[in-house]
Amino acid sequence: MQLGMVGLGRMGGNMVRRLIKHGHELVVFDVNPETVESFASEGATGADDLRDFIGKLQSPRAVWLMLPAGEITENTMTEIASMLEAGDIIIDGGNSNFKDDIRRANLLQERGIRYLDVGTSGGVWGAERGYCLMIGGDETAFKHTEPIFKTLAPGMSSIAESRGRENLESTASEGYLYCGKAGAGHFVKMVHNGIEYGLMHAYAEGFDILQNAGFEKLPEARRYDLNLADITELWRRGSVVSSWLLDLTAISLAENPDLSNFSGFIQDSGEGRWTIEAAIEEEVSADVLAASLFARFRSRKEHTFAEKIISAMRKQFGGHLEPPKATTHEKVGEAMMMSGEMKTEAKAGE
Repeated sequence: MQLGMVGLGRMGGNMVRRLIKHGHELVVFDVNPETVESFASEGATGADDLRDFIGKLQSPRAVWLMLPAGEITENTMTEIASMLEAGDIIIDGGNSNFKDDIRRANLLQERGIRYLDVGTSGGVWGAERGYCLMIGGDETAFKHTEPIFKTLAPGMSSIAESRGRENLESTASEGYLYCGKAGAGHFVKMVHNGIEYGLMHAYAEGFDILQNAGFEKLPEARRYDLNLADITELWRRGSVVSSWLLDLTAISLAENPDLSNFSGFIQDSGEGRWTIEAAIEEEVSADVLAASLFARFRSRKEHTFAEKIISAMRKQFGGHLEPPKATTHEKVGEAMMMSGEMKTEAKAGE
């Protein structure tokens, strides 16, 4: 089917490539004309501006925004909506707050425009592995665009369905799921990222303990010189703590055993914060997730090997880079706050 994609960064660009590869027709736009030209050479139809972009789409138009959450998404969506007609569809695949989805869906519904919020996980590996898609919003819009989700998702691949699900009718085992009304998709993705923070920090603290097993204040008999790259590779095979995050850690440690190419300055995309806010509103205890978020704040003032482990994982799955080194961590944080990067840096998501 035909889809319009706005935003051709790490995630949006790879999604376009995956869709083209599987026979879908893509109309694309990005603020960088050279990027548009590049994708046009790969089989997409490029657009010069948003009006040209909308003009090249067939009714009912389906427009996917893959942009940083916040003002950029808000302004672009408003401009695009002014050119759409009743029955058209807007999809937000970025890391928007689910509360914004509810507001936007209501505003668009007044004009008959259908809205979908899609929590997207897969990072820079998604073009090859596929994306885990958590979808909320207008169910008729979901049904219309389902071929897109089916292509972007990993499918069954090599992961067997969980025992007991044999007779259940669900697309979950294919890697995409309609979760419910407006905001549900981004709500599920928000909690997904909150859990991710906790998982990453558990690994990080464990590896920090292993790294410091030779601590000079320990008795000689209890000091160990451990090969973390080998231990990580070992745990990938048969261990109950094996996971994709561990796979990515193994890659990082194989490339650079002491992670000297990382400072340990950890950013956050906002969804970890929103998860804690939701927990407070629901009066749910979220001790581990809260601690992992606060540890990221601390990492901007002092760094441990644990923080380097998390930075390494984030680079591997999402291409997230640490900010440029400054003379003090305070200057780095100040520069990020001034640029708004702390709120919008992870358009690829965690």
